[in-house]
This record gives sequence, C-alpha cells and structure tokens, in this order.
Amino acid sequence: MPDAIHIDRHDDPRIAAYADIRERELSAREGLFVGETLVVLEAMLLRAAAVRSVLASPRMLARTAELMELHGCRAPLYTADDATLELLTGIDLHRGVLAVAERAAFEPVAPDAYAPAQPPRTVLVCEDITNIDNIGQLFRIAAAFAADAVLLSPTCHDPLYRKSLRVSTGNALKVPAVRAQSADAGAWAGELARFCARFDLALVSTAIQSSVPLRSIGRPERVAIVVGHESKGVSPEVRAVSRHIVRIPMAAGVDSLNVAVSAAVALDQLSQGERG
Repeated sequence: MPDAIHIDRHDDPRIAAYADIRERELSAREGLFVGETLVVLEAMLLRAAAVRSVLASPRMLARTAELMELHGCRAPLYTADDATLELLTGIDLHRGVLAVAERAAFEPVAPDAYAPAQPPRTVLVCEDITNIDNIGQLFRIAAAFAADAVLLSPTCHDPLYRKSLRVSTGNALKVPAVRAQSADAGAWAGELARFCARFDLALVSTAIQSSVPLRSIGRPERVAIVVGHESKGVSPEVRAVSRHIVRIPMAAGVDSLNVAVSAAVALDQLSQGERG
C-alpha cells in the first residue's frame, strides 16, 4: 500500500490545492479539480495517472490506501487530523477523503471530438442547467438509465465541481460528457441539430408549451432528450429544431417537476440503453 505522508500544518504547500474549497469557490484552479468521498475517488482512479494527490482523514486512511493500491495509483497520499483538515479546506470534511486530479483527462469534449466506438442510442441534453445539485443529479440519472453521453449547452454548470461530483456519486466522471461551443442561442440550437443529424438522433424536448404527452410518441431508435433551465425550461430555439416536444402529464394544480425528475421520467420512457 502507499505510505501515507502525515501533514501537521494546514498551510503546508504540498496540500495547497485543497485550501478553501467552500461552496462559493466555483472556479477551476490551474487545470485541476477536487473530488470528495470514497466513491468519487474510485471514479477518479479509473484514470489513475491523472490523479495528482489524495488527502484522507485518519479514519478513512486504510480504505483510501487500499483503493489506491487496487487501481495502481502512485500519487502521494497525505493524511492530517480533522482540525487541520477543517482549517485547510474551510469545511467540515466529515466524509474524510479528498483528491486532486488534472481536469484535461475528464473535461467534457467538444461535439466534433466526440467519436464513440458505436453511435450513441441515447443522449441526455442539458440546456442552461446552472444549479450545482441538478448537474450532479442529471449525470447520476443518465448513468442509471444507460445514456451513452450527456451533452451540455455552453451555459451549463461545471460537472467537475466538487459538489456536482459528489451528488453524481462519481458518475460525472464515468458518463461521457460533451460540451457545445456556441454561446448564442440560435447558434447553440444549430450545433445541437448538427450533432443529432450526425448520429441520426431524434431530438425530443421536454416542455409544457405546444407539447404532446410523453407516451404518445413511441420510442425512437436513437434519441436525444433535452431538459432545460430550472425556471425558463427549454429555449424556443431548441424547441424549433426538435422532432418532438413532449410533456409529462400531471395532476391538476401541479405545473412542473424538478428538472432531474423530468429527465428520469423521460429517460425511463425513451432510453434505448441496456438496463438490468
């Protein structure tokens, strides 16, 4: 097992990448990202060479070391007591494990660079999803319903942010992520339409406006399902290039569902991915 390096001071430069990782700290640091919890570390270790270092509390040290050995990770393993960890990170690290890795190995690719071995049958498209928890939930849901990829509009939140990764239970590092490049609404819709045409995906938008019940359209052979902004929904530009606009019928007096719940319902109905 890797030998742990004991840290006594929160300002030790060897662990500077973990300093002050409160929720307000959203920006990437020098091409790195921070993962939290053992399950996220396990997902990071799928690309063990990209992991720069791991930091564990004493109670999580043995399990962390075993996991690193299992995946052949040779990154430094640091440990410090809880008080030092809280001074360093600015949070109560009750989950006990952090890791730093290079973003480039996990960063969402551009649509033109997405070249899977087999054409995707199911893609979840996220338009302007800015809530940290929702991004994480959407990747977890995409994994659960066997989506081949998640396509993010340019305005979506960073899926490699620490809390997004935690909420996704590491699936934001496992489900292939693609990030569109066109920031203008019309250009983004055009980029999405070209992506769907390239893979012969039927574009299905979830919306209340001018829509039909979800179950009325059948299951396309290949599908891209769009979920939109938490309050504005799917944009008119994307609805205009969609083959179908669908809604989830609900009881009277209920006007909408959380975006992650909507994605789960739509994927359950339309995903072509293999499920047990």
